[in-house]
Amino acid sequence: MDAGIAPQLRPSICCCHSSPHSFPLSCRSSSKRGDARVSFHGSPEFLRGCLSSSASVLDSLKINTYLGQSTKGWMLKVPLGSTVRLKQTAKEHMVTIRNDHPQNADFPRTYSKKEKKPFPVPIIELRRAARERLKGRLPQRPISPARRGLTVKSLVPLAHNVLNARTTVINNLRKLLKVVPVHSCGWCDEIHVGPVGHPFKSCRGSHSSERKGVHEWSTSGTTVDDILTPIEAYHLYDRLGRRITHEERFSIPRIPAVVELCIQAGVDIPEFPTKRRRKPIIRLGRKEFVDADESELPDPVPGPPLIPLLAEIEESEALAPSTEEEKLLLAEETLQAWDKMMRGAKRLMQMYPVRVCGYCPEIHVGPSGHKAQNCGAHKHQQRNGQHGWQAAVIDDLIPPRYVWHVPDVNGPPLCRDLRSFYGKAPAVVEICVQAGAEAPDEYKPTMRLDVGIPSSVREAELAV
Repeated sequence: MDAGIAPQLRPSICCCHSSPHSFPLSCRSSSKRGDARVSFHGSPEFLRGCLSSSASVLDSLKINTYLGQSTKGWMLKVPLGSTVRLKQTAKEHMVTIRNDHPQNADFPRTYSKKEKKPFPVPIIELRRAARERLKGRLPQRPISPARRGLTVKSLVPLAHNVLNARTTVINNLRKLLKVVPVHSCGWCDEIHVGPVGHPFKSCRGSHSSERKGVHEWSTSGTTVDDILTPIEAYHLYDRLGRRITHEERFSIPRIPAVVELCIQAGVDIPEFPTKRRRKPIIRLGRKEFVDADESELPDPVPGPPLIPLLAEIEESEALAPSTEEEKLLLAEETLQAWDKMMRGAKRLMQMYPVRVCGYCPEIHVGPSGHKAQNCGAHKHQQRNGQHGWQAAVIDDLIPPRYVWHVPDVNGPPLCRDLRSFYGKAPAVVEICVQAGAEAPDEYKPTMRLDVGIPSSVREAELAV
């Protein structure tokens, strides 16, 4: 019994087997989609049978409920195209196959200027959890070291790696921009990666009604800031100190938000000093505290050598890759640095709080937002220019600017009538893919790599 199963087309398939014969499970796919995960419910002796060399058992052991009974669930990591054979047994077992990434996914939603951003956790869930904690049904949340004024030493190397990854992405993009064409519209902030600009009528700039939404593309003047949206935040000498007032908005320096997050996480930059506590603060009230006496502590012992910080290169110093192999290596290095920066910053945000305004892109790295009344979003007059602070997500700190994915750079340009067949990807990923790198698995669903693009509008009408 051999079943050919494509996980990207059927993400969850359950197969029950009760005969005394062996059960071969085959995973095949015409396109490279990564590894499939097989969830097995049964005894471990049955699982540790005749597995192929390409299959590996994951360490996690989960307890699942199947047909009202608690069973042990084992996870297998199976590369596509391999076969998993299980032992001969007369007992009934269940095997579930699912793919980590769906075949296709919707594009990230874009919110209008009149619409407030949603909370990462719905407010109803937050209120319900708060009521449960007051009733004593849920344990009180422990206070993290960052909220007590301390620096988490285990995250200091991660902060250095995130800052170096950001520098690597910026330096490599300045080199790739000399060989990969990136078009920018002269009337709006939209960009497009490809030999020619896309024909979609999505321009919302000045006099767009006269041009019927058509962009005016140009490759001159495109910089890294057009690809990586610059998000700045106020630099805090003491992240637990008093909040920044409206009168201090021009006297306090503003730096990139990722850099400020890394500084609070343990990176020391001489130009931007910050206060490091060695003892937790002493709370006198909800908003009042005093610093603990550190005079009795011995002098700090120098630890292991920190990771040296990389320096950004100027635009004039960036040299374009001379060969195709060098361009490919540069693109792969950029993708790895992009992934390291995104994953590392997301982990730092779990320990060090970051706030974002629900109406505008303003970011504040700290437990509570500042009091500067500089919000100019929709109906800011009713709020007297004050920001509506809420918890931030990784896309608020590092906005992934999505652009249209070009399936074939050397093929025909994008067609306006076939817009629903094309996918999107972050601009950094699209530049690296057009430079020769392989698209990461997490961005393949929105890029729609498995969607067949019709050759004409007539063919699309017949297909649909």
